[in-house]
Amino acid sequence: MLRASSYNIYVDLPAGRDELLLAHGYSGAYDAVTLSTANYVRSRETRRPPKPLYGDWSAEPTIDGPVTEPLASTIELLKRRGYLTDMTEEEEESFFSSIVAEIHKSESVGVPLYLFMTTYDCNLRCGYCFQDHMRTNPAFGHLLTRMTPSVVDRIFAAMPRLEAHHGLGSNHDLPRNIIFFGGEPLLEANRPIVEYIIIKANRMGRANFSAITNGTDLHAYQDLLGPGCLSALQITLDGPSKEHDKRRVYADGSGSFDRIARHITMALELGVRVEVRTNIDANNVTELPDLAAELAAHGWHRYNNFSAYAAPISGGTDAASRQTMLGSLELDTRITQLREDFPYMRLIDRPDDGLQSRIRLIFEQRSDPFVNFRASFCAAHGKMYVFDPFADIYACWEKTGDARIRIGRVTEAGEIESKVLNNEKWRSRTVTSNPVCRQCRFALYCGGGCAVLALGQKGQFFSNHCDGFQARFRTIVGQAYLEHEAGDAVVMRGDRLVY
Repeated sequence: MLRASSYNIYVDLPAGRDELLLAHGYSGAYDAVTLSTANYVRSRETRRPPKPLYGDWSAEPTIDGPVTEPLASTIELLKRRGYLTDMTEEEEESFFSSIVAEIHKSESVGVPLYLFMTTYDCNLRCGYCFQDHMRTNPAFGHLLTRMTPSVVDRIFAAMPRLEAHHGLGSNHDLPRNIIFFGGEPLLEANRPIVEYIIIKANRMGRANFSAITNGTDLHAYQDLLGPGCLSALQITLDGPSKEHDKRRVYADGSGSFDRIARHITMALELGVRVEVRTNIDANNVTELPDLAAELAAHGWHRYNNFSAYAAPISGGTDAASRQTMLGSLELDTRITQLREDFPYMRLIDRPDDGLQSRIRLIFEQRSDPFVNFRASFCAAHGKMYVFDPFADIYACWEKTGDARIRIGRVTEAGEIESKVLNNEKWRSRTVTSNPVCRQCRFALYCGGGCAVLALGQKGQFFSNHCDGFQARFRTIVGQAYLEHEAGDAVVMRGDRLVY
């Protein structure tokens, strides 16, 4: 007997329309159907969708009106698109798991993503920083060292072994992607080791270089900025100058906005792709319009290599800061409201604007929907390697500095000394590694959420962190469809530096 797929997604459209948008969680199908057809599909549901452990969960659309059976040709089309199935719930879940396994396998093949933590030290003292204890607590003072050339040599000697593990031969000519991270990787004092890494990588083959930096010491890197060298930077501004200078301060309490702003202009003029990130909580969300106005006043929006986005602060160093945190859904809603009153707010992307543009391209250009699927939340569960100054290897940058949870280390001979259990734990987390995600119709778009946040909230690594994704996704898809119908222009942003 045909039943509704457990992975159907129902997207409401504005009242007064005799249609609803169907999307499918693993076939990649998107279809506008009449409410009558939607009612029929809904009537074939055999179980309620599982609810997330965390995050808002808005109600699914309900059956509205009488249920009538569509034409046989319509039923056949619904079956072919995946909305109706003759598989049992258990059979479909098993089929879904096999799809996830193939996606995860493909995500784990190719050139790894390499992060070089040149130091755990930083010249700023941001209250919400997950590493701030390393700079303020003397017990962690031993970590505040700088990567040395000998450690860099060991890491590069180990790269071919890591690449072989991900299916690459020793003669591959694919470019390596290297990101500088910290601490603050681009401190002025780090300039020699950063240049050494760039030279070493270029001698080994083609490479792309980027950095996640606070942007305070970029003057020391001016000749290293631009295409072919440090070509992309993520730099944080936590509001307009007055607000930023309360939140991102030097050790002596002084602000950093003006210095960073000068460096952003310098980098843009040198052809660097600059992405401004704004970390948002309840205390500074209302400052976003003033920040957008300052971005425009600096003229950065006129550069094709500039973009900006807002992201919720996801961790706090004390109970007070945790109380001010916003979820992604709440931040998305607040930005939508602010855009209605402040035109310049369009300069600052919402957390999900990139996905909305990609969904829109599915409607307009029949682009491949499978590129939006991910078996896991981020590259920490695939092929990301974070090297710290001690040649320790971590899967996730938010879990660095504790040798007990490293996934390995590079020996002095350039060999990989793996901590098998830790490595397998990180690399095996997918949307099928817990029952909530495995049965969720949004899983391949969400990726199961951040493991670190799931661990912090539930104490379980193999758990889900939904963060309101269900409601956000349905809003995204509905808005993308309406924009497609209206013929509004699509603006695609470049890939994020945060993987």
